[in-house]
Amino acid sequence: MEVLASSIPSAFSLHSICRGFNFSTSQVSQWKFLSVQIVDSRFSLTNRDSKNVFLLHEPVSWMSKSCFLQCRLFPRSCGCFLKWRRYVSRRRVLDSSVNFKKDASLLLVRIVVGVMLVMSVSFVFSKPSWALTEENLLFLEAWRTIDRAYIDKSFNGQSWFKYRENALRDEPMNNREETYRAIRKMLASLDDPFTRFLEPERFKSLRSGTQGALTGVGLSIGLTKTDGPHSGLVVISASPGGPASRAGILAGDVILAIDDTSTESMGLYDAAERLQGSEGSSVALTILSGSEVKNLALTREKVSINPVKSRLCKLPASGNDYPRIGYIKLTSFNQNASRAIKEAINTLRSDNVNAFVLDLRDNSGGLFPEGIEIAKIWLDKGVIVYICDSRGVRDILDTDGGSALATSEPLAVLVNKGTASASEILAGALKDNKRAILFGEPTYGKGKIQSVFGLSDGSALVVTVARYETPAHTDIDKVGIIPDHPLPTPFPKDEDAFCYCLQDPASSCNVNRVELFSR
Repeated sequence: MEVLASSIPSAFSLHSICRGFNFSTSQVSQWKFLSVQIVDSRFSLTNRDSKNVFLLHEPVSWMSKSCFLQCRLFPRSCGCFLKWRRYVSRRRVLDSSVNFKKDASLLLVRIVVGVMLVMSVSFVFSKPSWALTEENLLFLEAWRTIDRAYIDKSFNGQSWFKYRENALRDEPMNNREETYRAIRKMLASLDDPFTRFLEPERFKSLRSGTQGALTGVGLSIGLTKTDGPHSGLVVISASPGGPASRAGILAGDVILAIDDTSTESMGLYDAAERLQGSEGSSVALTILSGSEVKNLALTREKVSINPVKSRLCKLPASGNDYPRIGYIKLTSFNQNASRAIKEAINTLRSDNVNAFVLDLRDNSGGLFPEGIEIAKIWLDKGVIVYICDSRGVRDILDTDGGSALATSEPLAVLVNKGTASASEILAGALKDNKRAILFGEPTYGKGKIQSVFGLSDGSALVVTVARYETPAHTDIDKVGIIPDHPLPTPFPKDEDAFCYCLQDPASSCNVNRVELFSR
């Protein structure tokens, strides 16, 4: 629209219309036609989206009616007109921003829906690259058992989850033997000789051994703790009356070969499996006893494990008031051990014993709970053992005297380097609670605790789940328990000869009764 400037009455005051600007009438008369933008005075907020009202209220509030009127009549140099231009520009920017947000939101929704649709179609019509087989699931069962129960949560400094992924991808598991091989390889990565895999038959054999019978040669074995030229398997103990004991094999002897197979790189439980076998079968052993090498052929037999032997020893004294010592030899911790110890104590008490001697020499351990129960028999109260993991003390096993049977009589405990595992827990509890005096030599030093976990196919894992500390917080692993006094050398291991050493003051093995029970 064009406005004729001369049509404006001369009496019309420019100063009254356009504040702050000094225009003269002569300046206006020189303009012929001026193009001005017309603001539609009819625009209303009522037609706008209510949620955008807050964007419009602010610019409208400073646009007065006079400013509308001025800008309809005067050129762009009018300050009010410039304000309106800024308002229009601002409104356009705001409207564009709102529209952009709406369009962008709609576009984003469409993209997300499209991606989800593609993924759904792909999931329905595509096939997985591989699926877990029955053998994979058995391997994963073993992996989870170690993940949850193993004492070392660094898993010998490796990523346990990454090992699982690599094994499932790289290890052949097409049949049961390959799966067993993969499980053994996984356990070997932990570098722990006490954590091992048991096939179904070996697991069955282990259970029969803890129940009181085992077919073999009657040997308990361990690993040598020296780096000498004959490092390998060491005899911890030989079961009294068994094939190995009758052949003269002693604690501390080194097994160099089994059936002409060197034991230098043989695992502990591989050797144990080779020593066991069907009743009546033969096994050839090469034994280093001191400096002498022996080649022995032994016949396997069913070794009945009666864990307790006892005897009453009467010592010479004046009159009828002679000392009576109850001697109890505990050879293993099977499921009958605590019951047999109670029976022996009651039998000896019926003979009016004055003191007890508990012989744990060459006892290589067995069931951990049985060791705890036997400790409760001798203690009226106190801590038996601290169970520890990688973070410290996890549990405390103690007694309040509820199971106590023999807490008043003097007690001496005999130990040697064949005393291991549960035997060491028992000896440590009796020593640290000042219930008994220990005689002999330092014990073997097995301070780790294993638990057996059965798998779904009948096999099992023996897993190191914890270490233990004695009540005095002594970690005996690879160190052993140090006795209070040594025993004379040599000192007999059977009950009859033991009584003779106490009865004959002139014998080389004699131990004074006062020394035996005195601190």
